[in-house]
Amino acid sequence: MTSRKQERLPLASLLALATAAFITILTEALPAGLLPQMAQGLAVSEAWVGQTVTFYYAIGSLVAAIPLTAATQGMRRRPLLLSALAGFAIANTVTTFSGSYLLTMVARFLAGVSAGLLWALLAGYAARMVPDDQKGRAIAIAMVGTPLALSLGVPAGTFLGHLVGWRMCFGLMSALALLLMLWVRVQVPDFAGQPAGKRLSLGAVFTISGVRPVLFVVLAFVLAHNILYTYIAPFLAAAGMVERTDVILLVFGVASLLGIWIIGVLIDRHLRTLTLTSTLLFGLSALALGVAGDMPVVVYTAVAVWGLAFGGAATLFQTAIAKTAGEAADVAQSMLVTAWNLAIAGGGILGGLLLDSLGVAAFSPTLLVLLTATLIVVWAARQQGFRAMPS
Repeated sequence: MTSRKQERLPLASLLALATAAFITILTEALPAGLLPQMAQGLAVSEAWVGQTVTFYYAIGSLVAAIPLTAATQGMRRRPLLLSALAGFAIANTVTTFSGSYLLTMVARFLAGVSAGLLWALLAGYAARMVPDDQKGRAIAIAMVGTPLALSLGVPAGTFLGHLVGWRMCFGLMSALALLLMLWVRVQVPDFAGQPAGKRLSLGAVFTISGVRPVLFVVLAFVLAHNILYTYIAPFLAAAGMVERTDVILLVFGVASLLGIWIIGVLIDRHLRTLTLTSTLLFGLSALALGVAGDMPVVVYTAVAVWGLAFGGAATLFQTAIAKTAGEAADVAQSMLVTAWNLAIAGGGILGGLLLDSLGVAAFSPTLLVLLTATLIVVWAARQQGFRAMPS
C-alpha cells in the first residue's frame, strides 16, 4: 500500500502548474479575439494594437528567458514561481484599468517577461516532483494547460469579452492568477535552488552532450509547424477551402489534445520512438498536403495527423532536455523556450517570404527538408538527447 502511494502522481501540484501554463497562453493569445474592443478602448487602430500587443509580449519573453533563469538559479523554486505569477497578476491588472496605449504595452512586456521565466520553470519543476520513471508523464500533465487554453480558453474568453467587455476579461485573469498563487503556496512543494558550486554557465549547459541536438530539433520542427500554421488560411484559399478554416483549425486542435494524451501515457518508456513517430507523421501529412492538397478529404486527414503529431511535441522536447541536462534543467529549458520563440518568429518570416516569392506550393518541400533534418538528428542522438531505452 505504501509503495502504491509513493508511485502516485502529485496531481494537485501538477494541475497547479498546468493552470499556470493555461494563464500564460491565455494572457498571450486572448487579445487576438478582442482586438476591435481593445483598439477602441485604447484609441488606436486594430492593426496597430494587434501587431504591437503580440510584439511586446514576445520581446519580453525572448529577452528574459535565458538571462533571468540563469540569474535566479540559486533562488528557491516556489518563491520564483510565485514571482512569475505575480507578474501576470500585475500585468493583467494594469491592462484592465489602463486607458493609455503606452502603459498597456509596458504591461504586455511585463507579461512576456513573466512568461519567459515561467516556461523555463514549469518542466523542471514538474520533473522534480516525481521519480525518474514518471518525469515525462508529470511534464505532460503540467503542459496540458497549453492546448486547453488554445482550444477552449481563448474562444471562451472571446465570447465572455463580447458579453462583459475586454477589460473584465483581463480582470478575471488577474483574479485567477491571484487564486493560483494561493493554490501554489498551499499545495506545490518548494525546492532549493542550485548551490553556487553546482551552477553551470550558459556556455557549459549548451555544451552538455545532447542539449544541442534537442535545441536543433526544436528549431527545425517548430519552424516547420509555424510556416504552415501561420499561413494556413492562404494555403486553404489556394485549395478552395478558405471558408472552412475554422473547421480545419478545430480538427487540428482536437487531434492535438489526443496527441498530448497519448504522449503523456507512453512518454516515460518510449520518448525516442514517440519523437521519431511524431516527426514521421508530420512529414507524411506535409507530403500529402503537397501532393493532394486540393482534395478536402486529404486536407482533413492530413491536418488531423499533423495535429496528432504536434500535440505532444512540447512535452517530448521538454522531457528530452530535462533528462539530458539533469540539474541544469531550468537553464536548458530557458534555451528551449528561446529556440521555440525564435522558431515561431522564423515561421512567420520564412513562410511570408515563401508565400510572396513561390506561393503555397513551396510549403510542402520546405517542411519536408526541415523534418528530414529533424529525423536525422533525432535518430543520431540515440546516446544523448533522445536516448534509446535499454533493451
